[in-house]
Amino acid sequence: MLQTETREETELGKSLFFQRCLWCGTPAYRRSYCRACGAVAFGRERSAGAGVVVRRNGQVQQNTWFVAMDEGFNLLCQVTGTAPVVVAVGARVTVVRAVAPHGQGLPVVELIHPETPLRQWW
Repeated sequence: MLQTETREETELGKSLFFQRCLWCGTPAYRRSYCRACGAVAFGRERSAGAGVVVRRNGQVQQNTWFVAMDEGFNLLCQVTGTAPVVVAVGARVTVVRAVAPHGQGLPVVELIHPETPLRQWW
């Protein structure tokens, strides 16, 4: 039986890569030039995959949001695993599936729900 997907390929599918300007160090996502200094030389880095929801983009049915990643760049994502009305500005998210730099589609993120302590309220 032919195995088409290895563990390394699966892990790379979850990894989100971004660019960092080699001149000024400004992080960016899918840019052809640096917004800060105008340079076209970028280095490629792996993101930790965590961020904060900044604002909604588009219609509710598509569930697309702008997310400010912890490394300092913003990107447009689709939120999965929850209803659109549950997502709020300021919610923490993590990357579930990233797309290739030349691939189609948006990165997919899901909400990080903090664990609640098991205490009795009475």
